[in-house]
Amino acid sequence: MTYQDILFEARDGVATITINRPQVMNAFRGQTCEELIHALNRAGWDKSIGVIVLTGAGDRAFCTGGDQSAHDGQYDGRGMIGLPVEELQSLIRDVPKPVIARVQGYAIGGGNVLATLCDLTIASEKAQFGQVGPKVGSVDPGFGTAYLARIVGEKKAREIWYLCRRYTAAEAERMGLVNVVVPHDQLDAEVARWCAEILERSPTAIAIAKRSFNADSENIRGISGMGMQALTMYYDTEESKEGVRAFNEKRKPDFRKYQK
Repeated sequence: MTYQDILFEARDGVATITINRPQVMNAFRGQTCEELIHALNRAGWDKSIGVIVLTGAGDRAFCTGGDQSAHDGQYDGRGMIGLPVEELQSLIRDVPKPVIARVQGYAIGGGNVLATLCDLTIASEKAQFGQVGPKVGSVDPGFGTAYLARIVGEKKAREIWYLCRRYTAAEAERMGLVNVVVPHDQLDAEVARWCAEILERSPTAIAIAKRSFNADSENIRGISGMGMQALTMYYDTEESKEGVRAFNEKRKPDFRKYQK
Protein backbone atom coordinates (compact mmCIF):
# COMPACT_ATOMS: atom_id res chain seq x y z
CA MET A 1 0.00 0.00 0.00
CA THR A 2 1.16 3.53 -0.81
CA TYR A 3 0.33 5.69 2.19
CA GLN A 4 -1.38 9.03 1.68
CA ASP A 5 -2.63 9.82 5.19
CA ILE A 6 0.02 8.27 7.42
CA LEU A 7 3.79 7.94 7.76
CA PHE A 8 5.51 4.66 8.63
CA GLU A 9 9.02 4.24 9.97
CA ALA A 10 10.70 1.13 11.36
CA ARG A 11 14.00 1.60 13.15
CA ASP A 12 15.89 -0.42 15.78
CA GLY A 13 12.92 -2.60 16.64
CA VAL A 14 10.39 0.26 16.89
CA ALA A 15 7.69 0.94 14.31
CA THR A 16 6.32 4.48 14.40
CA ILE A 17 2.95 5.07 12.74
CA THR A 18 2.06 8.74 12.35
CA ILE A 19 -1.35 10.08 11.30
CA ASN A 20 -0.21 12.73 8.82
CA ARG A 21 -3.21 15.02 8.40
CA PRO A 22 -2.22 18.06 10.47
CA GLN A 23 -4.39 20.33 8.30
CA VAL A 24 -7.45 18.71 9.94
CA MET A 25 -5.89 18.11 13.37
CA ASN A 26 -5.08 14.53 12.34
CA ALA A 27 -8.73 13.59 12.06
CA PHE A 28 -9.25 10.32 10.23
CA ARG A 29 -11.31 9.50 7.16
CA GLY A 30 -11.93 6.10 5.58
CA GLN A 31 -8.57 6.12 3.79
CA THR A 32 -6.74 6.95 7.02
CA CYS A 33 -8.28 3.97 8.79
CA GLU A 34 -7.38 1.63 5.94
CA GLU A 35 -3.77 2.79 6.06
CA LEU A 36 -3.59 2.48 9.84
CA ILE A 37 -4.94 -1.07 9.59
CA HIS A 38 -2.34 -1.95 6.97
CA ALA A 39 0.51 -0.39 8.95
CA LEU A 40 -0.51 -2.05 12.23
CA ASN A 41 -0.62 -5.44 10.52
CA ARG A 42 2.71 -4.73 8.85
CA ALA A 43 4.39 -3.89 12.14
CA GLY A 44 2.41 -6.20 14.38
CA TRP A 45 3.48 -9.43 12.68
CA ASP A 46 7.06 -8.43 11.85
CA LYS A 47 9.34 -10.30 14.24
CA SER A 48 11.99 -7.59 13.96
CA ILE A 49 9.54 -5.12 15.56
CA GLY A 50 9.14 -5.21 19.33
CA VAL A 51 6.99 -2.15 19.98
CA ILE A 52 4.68 0.12 17.97
CA VAL A 53 4.33 3.86 18.57
CA LEU A 54 1.15 5.57 17.36
CA THR A 55 1.19 9.35 17.09
CA GLY A 56 0.08 12.36 15.05
CA ALA A 57 1.97 14.81 12.86
CA GLY A 58 2.84 18.25 14.21
CA ASP A 59 2.48 19.60 17.72
CA ARG A 60 -1.22 20.46 17.83
CA ALA A 61 -2.99 17.12 17.75
CA PHE A 62 -2.49 13.41 18.30
CA CYS A 63 -5.86 12.75 16.65
CA THR A 64 -9.26 14.43 16.83
CA GLY A 65 -11.39 11.51 15.66
CA GLY A 66 -13.53 11.25 12.55
CA ASP A 67 -13.13 13.95 9.91
CA GLN A 68 -16.48 15.75 9.89
CA SER A 69 -15.88 16.97 6.32
CA ALA A 70 -16.01 13.31 5.27
CA HIS A 71 -19.20 12.66 7.27
CA ASP A 72 -22.48 13.01 5.40
CA GLY A 73 -24.79 10.73 7.33
CA GLN A 74 -22.18 7.99 6.96
CA TYR A 75 -18.43 8.44 6.55
CA ASP A 76 -16.61 8.02 3.25
CA GLY A 77 -15.16 4.52 3.61
CA ARG A 78 -16.25 0.95 4.17
CA GLY A 79 -17.64 -0.60 7.31
CA MET A 80 -20.87 -0.31 9.23
CA ILE A 81 -20.58 3.48 9.70
CA GLY A 82 -18.43 4.22 6.64
CA LEU A 83 -15.25 3.79 8.70
CA PRO A 84 -13.61 0.42 9.48
CA VAL A 85 -13.12 1.71 13.01
CA GLU A 86 -14.13 -1.56 14.68
CA GLU A 87 -11.39 -3.34 12.76
CA LEU A 88 -8.86 -0.63 13.62
CA GLN A 89 -9.72 -0.64 17.31
CA SER A 90 -9.60 -4.43 17.51
CA LEU A 91 -6.26 -4.55 15.72
CA ILE A 92 -4.59 -2.31 18.32
CA ARG A 93 -5.61 -4.97 20.84
CA ASP A 94 -4.89 -7.99 18.65
CA VAL A 95 -1.33 -7.34 17.46
CA PRO A 96 1.06 -9.18 19.81
CA LYS A 97 3.21 -6.10 20.42
CA PRO A 98 2.72 -3.26 22.89
CA VAL A 99 1.24 -0.19 21.19
CA ILE A 100 2.27 3.12 22.77
CA ALA A 101 0.24 6.27 22.17
CA ARG A 102 2.59 9.26 21.92
CA VAL A 103 0.22 12.15 22.66
CA GLN A 104 1.68 15.56 21.98
CA GLY A 105 -1.53 17.60 21.62
CA TYR A 106 -5.29 17.05 21.36
CA ALA A 107 -6.57 13.49 21.79
CA ILE A 108 -10.23 14.23 21.27
CA GLY A 109 -13.21 12.12 20.22
CA GLY A 110 -12.12 9.07 18.27
CA GLY A 111 -8.55 10.15 18.93
CA ASN A 112 -9.16 9.83 22.66
CA VAL A 113 -10.51 6.32 22.03
CA LEU A 114 -7.35 5.35 20.12
CA ALA A 115 -5.17 6.62 22.98
CA THR A 116 -7.38 4.74 25.47
CA LEU A 117 -7.03 1.49 23.52
CA CYS A 118 -3.25 1.63 23.23
CA ASP A 119 -1.42 -0.51 25.76
CA LEU A 120 0.45 2.51 27.13
CA THR A 121 -0.01 6.26 26.79
CA ILE A 122 2.81 8.78 27.16
CA ALA A 123 1.75 12.42 27.02
CA SER A 124 3.28 15.83 26.71
CA GLU A 125 2.23 18.32 29.36
CA LYS A 126 0.55 20.18 26.47
CA ALA A 127 -1.75 17.25 25.66
CA GLN A 128 -5.51 17.46 26.16
CA PHE A 129 -8.03 14.64 26.27
CA GLY A 130 -11.79 14.40 25.96
CA GLN A 131 -14.88 13.32 24.08
CA VAL A 132 -17.12 15.35 21.77
CA GLY A 133 -19.62 12.78 20.46
CA PRO A 134 -22.81 14.16 22.04
CA LYS A 135 -21.76 17.64 20.85
CA VAL A 136 -21.55 16.55 17.19
CA GLY A 137 -24.22 13.87 16.95
CA SER A 138 -22.04 10.83 17.54
CA VAL A 139 -20.85 8.33 20.16
CA ASP A 140 -18.41 5.42 20.40
CA PRO A 141 -20.65 2.69 21.86
CA GLY A 142 -18.09 0.04 22.74
CA PHE A 143 -14.42 0.36 23.54
CA GLY A 144 -14.82 4.14 23.75
CA THR A 145 -17.38 3.81 26.53
CA ALA A 146 -17.21 0.42 28.27
CA TYR A 147 -13.44 0.04 28.10
CA LEU A 148 -12.95 3.66 29.14
CA ALA A 149 -15.05 2.93 32.23
CA ARG A 150 -12.72 0.06 33.14
CA ILE A 151 -9.78 2.46 33.06
CA VAL A 152 -11.16 5.58 34.76
CA GLY A 153 -14.23 4.20 36.55
CA GLU A 154 -17.93 4.40 35.73
CA LYS A 155 -18.60 7.83 37.24
CA LYS A 156 -15.67 9.50 35.47
CA ALA A 157 -16.39 7.80 32.15
CA ARG A 158 -19.98 9.01 32.24
CA GLU A 159 -18.79 12.52 33.06
CA ILE A 160 -16.38 12.43 30.11
CA TRP A 161 -19.13 11.40 27.68
CA TYR A 162 -22.11 13.33 29.04
CA LEU A 163 -20.36 16.69 29.56
CA CYS A 164 -17.76 16.57 26.76
CA ARG A 165 -15.19 18.51 28.75
CA ARG A 166 -11.48 18.67 28.00
CA TYR A 167 -8.93 17.34 30.47
CA THR A 168 -5.30 18.29 30.83
CA ALA A 169 -2.55 15.71 30.63
CA ALA A 170 -2.10 15.95 34.40
CA GLU A 171 -5.82 15.31 34.97
CA ALA A 172 -5.70 12.38 32.55
CA GLU A 173 -2.77 10.91 34.43
CA ARG A 174 -4.59 11.19 37.75
CA MET A 175 -7.61 9.33 36.39
CA GLY A 176 -5.43 6.56 34.96
CA LEU A 177 -5.92 7.44 31.30
CA VAL A 178 -2.21 8.25 30.87
CA ASN A 179 0.85 6.40 32.18
CA VAL A 180 3.18 9.38 32.43
CA VAL A 181 3.29 13.10 31.57
CA VAL A 182 6.54 14.82 30.64
CA PRO A 183 7.60 18.29 29.50
CA HIS A 184 6.85 18.75 25.82
CA ASP A 185 10.50 18.86 24.78
CA GLN A 186 11.17 15.56 26.57
CA LEU A 187 8.33 13.58 24.99
CA ASP A 188 10.36 11.81 22.31
CA ALA A 189 13.14 10.93 24.74
CA GLU A 190 10.61 9.46 27.19
CA VAL A 191 8.93 7.40 24.48
CA ALA A 192 12.36 6.15 23.38
CA ARG A 193 13.17 5.12 26.97
CA TRP A 194 9.98 3.10 27.32
CA CYS A 195 10.56 1.46 23.94
CA ALA A 196 14.13 0.54 24.90
CA GLU A 197 12.96 -1.10 28.12
CA ILE A 198 10.28 -3.10 26.29
CA LEU A 199 12.80 -4.28 23.70
CA GLU A 200 14.89 -5.81 26.50
CA ARG A 201 11.99 -7.99 27.62
CA SER A 202 10.81 -11.36 26.30
CA PRO A 203 8.53 -10.69 23.29
CA THR A 204 6.66 -13.95 23.82
CA ALA A 205 6.01 -13.23 27.48
CA ILE A 206 4.72 -9.76 26.56
CA ALA A 207 2.49 -11.21 23.82
CA ILE A 208 0.99 -13.69 26.30
CA ALA A 209 0.51 -10.94 28.89
CA LYS A 210 -1.21 -8.71 26.35
CA ARG A 211 -3.62 -11.44 25.31
CA SER A 212 -4.29 -12.23 28.98
CA PHE A 213 -5.17 -8.60 29.71
CA ASN A 214 -7.39 -8.50 26.62
CA ALA A 215 -9.25 -11.68 27.54
CA ASP A 216 -10.73 -10.02 30.60
CA SER A 217 -12.36 -7.28 28.50
CA GLU A 218 -13.02 -9.22 25.29
CA ASN A 219 -16.78 -9.07 25.80
CA ILE A 220 -16.55 -5.36 24.96
CA ARG A 221 -15.88 -6.32 21.34
CA GLY A 222 -19.42 -7.74 21.25
CA ILE A 223 -20.81 -4.61 22.87
CA SER A 224 -19.01 -2.57 20.21
CA GLY A 225 -20.51 -4.60 17.37
CA MET A 226 -24.02 -4.15 18.69
CA GLY A 227 -23.40 -0.47 19.40
CA MET A 228 -22.02 0.22 15.93
CA GLN A 229 -25.15 -1.34 14.42
CA ALA A 230 -27.22 1.17 16.37
CA LEU A 231 -24.84 3.98 15.46
CA THR A 232 -25.24 3.42 11.72
CA MET A 233 -28.99 3.95 12.12
CA TYR A 234 -28.44 6.99 14.34
CA TYR A 235 -26.19 8.59 11.70
CA ASP A 236 -29.13 8.52 9.28
CA THR A 237 -31.30 10.64 11.59
CA GLU A 238 -31.72 14.40 11.37
CA GLU A 239 -30.66 14.66 15.01
CA SER A 240 -27.21 13.27 14.22
CA LYS A 241 -26.92 15.21 10.96
CA GLU A 242 -27.66 18.43 12.87
CA GLY A 243 -24.48 17.86 14.86
CA VAL A 244 -22.38 17.59 11.69
CA ARG A 245 -24.06 20.63 10.12
CA ALA A 246 -23.52 22.73 13.22
CA PHE A 247 -19.87 21.69 13.46
CA ASN A 248 -19.19 22.58 9.84
CA GLU A 249 -21.13 25.85 10.16
CA LYS A 250 -19.35 26.69 13.45
CA ARG A 251 -22.55 27.15 15.46
CA LYS A 252 -24.26 25.50 18.40
CA PRO A 253 -26.44 22.54 17.38
CA ASP A 254 -30.14 22.36 18.18
CA PHE A 255 -30.56 18.64 18.70
CA ARG A 256 -33.80 18.62 20.61
CA LYS A 257 -35.99 19.81 17.77
CA TYR A 258 -35.12 16.58 15.95
CA GLN A 259 -35.51 14.23 18.92
CA LYS A 260 -38.09 11.51 18.36
